[in-house]
Amino acid sequence: MSQPHRFSPDDLGRTLRDALGFLTPHRWGQSPTVFALVPTEVLAALHPEVVDADDDSVLSPIAEEPLESADRDDPFAALEEFLATASWQEPVVGAAVVVDITVLPPDARDELAHDHPDARRARLAVGALRGGPTLALLELEPDDTDQVRELRTHPDLATDLRAALAAALED
Repeated sequence: MSQPHRFSPDDLGRTLRDALGFLTPHRWGQSPTVFALVPTEVLAALHPEVVDADDDSVLSPIAEEPLESADRDDPFAALEEFLATASWQEPVVGAAVVVDITVLPPDARDELAHDHPDARRARLAVGALRGGPTLALLELEPDDTDQVRELRTHPDLATDLRAALAAALED
C-alpha cells in the first residue's frame, strides 16, 4: 500500500490543522477525539463520495468516535486505555488525537491552578506517522469568534503523547 517515508512533517502538520478545523465548530471542553490518517488518494479510491474533487491534501484525517471516560475525575483515562490497546491496519499510515487542555503561564505550572486568572483553554493536536515523524500543534481558544486561528508548535510539546501515538502504530 503506501510507504510511510513518503509523507513529510509538513504533510502531517497540514493534516493536524485539518483535524483541528474539523473540531472548530464544536464547543471547547470536548472529550479527546482520535483520527486515523489515510492517504487521500487511497480514501478517494475507496470512498470517492467523501473526497472533494479539488482536495489536494496528501493525507486525510478520519474521525473516530469520541473517547468517553467512565471516570469523571480522569477524563483522559479513555485516551490512555485506547493508546494502550489500539491497533491500526492498512491503509492507515498514521494517527492523531485532539484534546482540549488548559494552558497555564509558567509561574502557575507548579500549582496546577486551572482557575488561575491567566489560564487559557487550548486544543492540542498530536499526530504520528507509521515509522515516521511526530508533531504536536497547539491552538489557543480565541478571545472572539472573528479572531484568526493561531497555531503553535515546539519540539518539546507533548512528547509523551507523541511517543504513545507512535508506539500504537508499531506493527
